[in-house]
Amino acid sequence: MIRRVALFLGSLLVVAAIWELYKLIGPEAGGTVFGARLLPRAQDSAMPHVWDMLSRFGDPERRGSDRANWRVVLAAAWFSFRLALAGFAIGTLLGMGLAMVMARFKVVERGLLPYLVMSQTVPLIALAPLVATWGGKVQVGEWVWPRWMSAAVLGAFLAFFPVAVGALRGFASAPAASVELMRSYAATWRATFLKLSFPASVPYLVPALKLAATSSVIGVVVAEISTALRGGIGRLIVEYAQQSTGDPTKLFTAIFGAAALGLLMAGLVSCFEYVMMRNRPRPEEDERALDTIRREALA
Repeated sequence: MIRRVALFLGSLLVVAAIWELYKLIGPEAGGTVFGARLLPRAQDSAMPHVWDMLSRFGDPERRGSDRANWRVVLAAAWFSFRLALAGFAIGTLLGMGLAMVMARFKVVERGLLPYLVMSQTVPLIALAPLVATWGGKVQVGEWVWPRWMSAAVLGAFLAFFPVAVGALRGFASAPAASVELMRSYAATWRATFLKLSFPASVPYLVPALKLAATSSVIGVVVAEISTALRGGIGRLIVEYAQQSTGDPTKLFTAIFGAAALGLLMAGLVSCFEYVMMRNRPRPEEDERALDTIRREALA
């Protein structure tokens, strides 16, 4: 864990050094490569210094305000975090459910999987207003669809696909000999799934959950921007972008908040990974065990 934190902090320092190096040697008005304008502008209005961006967190949000900018960004990130967490939970449940059905019935997998892949080609920025419009018409008794639910649903829309594919691949990764052994004992599908398929899927499921967690943040941020949902980090990015001409560093505080939100969601999955993988043998231990079995079989 300490090594991961050190690598993460080191990578941040490397990115900051590259940023400042480009500001030092890069063209202020941008540049072209083989006739295409690819090099970004290195002037302060487009690429502020790293220390200027970080110091902006401690400044007032606007002139005459007694509220520091870091408080505004933190409040917006907390709002979006709850929506992303809800979307991640919905997407995980949906993805796991679809993976279980596809693993149980191969005809469902053959018929449903292409449509799942196709669903990820729909532009989210075009889907967001439709979901908000449809959700606004939903009412069950006294319960009325809240506006934030549309953002959570769009987060779930991006989160369910990696979970479904990763879980399906993990369920199929159980050793064939172990599956045959369970069948020879007349074990039910439920028993085989709980005792064999699901434990075998954990190494595939953890990376899928990490991807789903960060995807849910993207879905929520895009939904906040597309549906004009106030209070979240996505809307804050839009508001700060409108002020970026006179205060470019302010925009980066919101961008850093969105990045930190994605890292936080991935960190939650890492905690799950630590709990689920701490008692599992490492790949090199599996290889040593297999070598021992082979030697004993040949002896």
